[in-house]
Amino acid sequence: MRKLCINAGVGFKATVHEKVLAVKKAGFDGIFHEWISSESTAEYFSEISAEGLFYQSIHAPFTGMAQVWDKADSKGDEYIKTLISCVDDCVRYEVPILVCHAFIGFKDHTPTEIGLSRLEKLIRHAEKRNVLTAFENTEGEEYLAAVVNRFSDSPVLRFCIDTGHEMCYNPGKDMITLYGSKLAATHLNDNMGVTGEEITYLDDAHLMPFDGKADWKNIADRLNKCSYKGPLTFELTRCNKPGRTTHDRYMSFDLNQFNRIAYERARRFAEMIEK
Repeated sequence: MRKLCINAGVGFKATVHEKVLAVKKAGFDGIFHEWISSESTAEYFSEISAEGLFYQSIHAPFTGMAQVWDKADSKGDEYIKTLISCVDDCVRYEVPILVCHAFIGFKDHTPTEIGLSRLEKLIRHAEKRNVLTAFENTEGEEYLAAVVNRFSDSPVLRFCIDTGHEMCYNPGKDMITLYGSKLAATHLNDNMGVTGEEITYLDDAHLMPFDGKADWKNIADRLNKCSYKGPLTFELTRCNKPGRTTHDRYMSFDLNQFNRIAYERARRFAEMIEK
């Protein structure tokens, strides 16, 4: 069976040591986390190495991605510097993939030349440092399309499929097939689809597989069709979004129990994909 990985913490307040140890105890092979600082990444590297786990990826911070595309916002340039620091940490701590969002927000749908120009600095730096840079399907899928089209010839440009985002941010779209030739990572998770008249971040639940409305056999079939052979990485949380009750079923779980059940679900999906 291929490697199974999960995000650190999964919505619990815990130390880095506790998060990494819970992943190891559950049976997972690897782990990823969101970048906060180089110091935090160094701590993760120490704990991941001590437990003999696979350091699958670093997830770049994403709250500033709209600024990258805004020609009137000089903070976009500073944000690119942060992403470049993430690339350098991937090299420093032997992490093969940096995962990025292409955009954040629901209002704008027009990629800009200045955004692509700023992202070119990131891509060229990643090329020099030989770090695969995988962009997720998120809200504002036009921005992902613009990035892939502009940098399609780059040896480091890759795609990370988020199955939950596909359901609630890209409904009706087969993002796996669309970008399957560049697929290098997965963020596997479930949700209830679009539940209101408008698409909002509240539907991006990151439930465990089989707890929402995802067609997991269809996901497995599509991953196999594009010949994805990499690790199966899950991005899950214990926490409800504001005003939602989708995660109430997890409230009685502690960190170890949540990871253990998540591993059982991960194995169940892995068995589907390998049939």
